[in-house]
Amino acid sequence: MTYPLLSAAFLALTAAVLVAGLVRAPDRARLVARWTVPAVVTGVVLVVLTAVFDNLMIAAGLMTYASAAISGVHLWLVPIEDLAYPVAGLLLLPGLWLLLRPRPDDTTPTRERPADSRTHERSGR
Repeated sequence: MTYPLLSAAFLALTAAVLVAGLVRAPDRARLVARWTVPAVVTGVVLVVLTAVFDNLMIAAGLMTYASAAISGVHLWLVPIEDLAYPVAGLLLLPGLWLLLRPRPDDTTPTRERPADSRTHERSGR
């Protein structure tokens, strides 16, 4: 299996998790409006940091890639498919949060809040 194929499969899987989470969310329009700018900024930061530090690690000889397994497109020393993993993480984490958060219509029991002692009347005196 080549790195571009593995990256594409991983991105497709994480995108499917995010889409499933958004479909399940009753407040998806508000979430998309609220998350778009922070997600784009985070994505840019993650890709830039990945590019910088992967370049340093490849230049230091800590990582090598078989030329037959990569696409051949590089960002300096980094194969372009290496940048898919931080993007996939950016898609996967909100998708999992959306799928695992309790829904407002869930019938799961919630812990009752203890009564405030100030609201109870004093007895007898």
